[in-house]
Amino acid sequence: MPDLQWDEVKCFFDPDFMGTLPDVLVPNASTEDWQAVFDLVEARGWQWEFRQADESLPLPPAAEALARLEEGEVGEFHVFPVPEMLVIFRLMSAEEIDFDVDLRELQGQAGVDNLCGFFAEIGRTLGKPVLMLPEGGSPAHPNLGFDPTVDRVVLLADPLR
Repeated sequence: MPDLQWDEVKCFFDPDFMGTLPDVLVPNASTEDWQAVFDLVEARGWQWEFRQADESLPLPPAAEALARLEEGEVGEFHVFPVPEMLVIFRLMSAEEIDFDVDLRELQGQAGVDNLCGFFAEIGRTLGKPVLMLPEGGSPAHPNLGFDPTVDRVVLLADPLR
């Protein structure tokens, strides 16, 4: 059974309500957590591209990518966990893993299932919550996310009906 049902959560997948690119984050992260995400992507064989300073580069160790922040270079790690779903990780801080998903790619039950599956992969790997909030929203008010204590994606706000 899916973690979430489309009919219950479709408002959280509405680009007009959430913004096209809602913010997703893993709080209380570390350089080791970033490296675990890099390792997960490679282990799963997902397609990816690492970009820094508008240049496509081989995937560096997370510590090296995060050290480049001091030079003002934010890395972007583009990942395709499934062909029709792009996830863009932005290496802006070791303390928080930030990424975006495009809600236009996640419509219907298949989109919900793809997102829940991806959140679960990240959350289980890190043993941490993965939270989704409206684009530019407050991390204190996520709408849904992976809860490692129940090992599934759950609603964290009441859907609008």
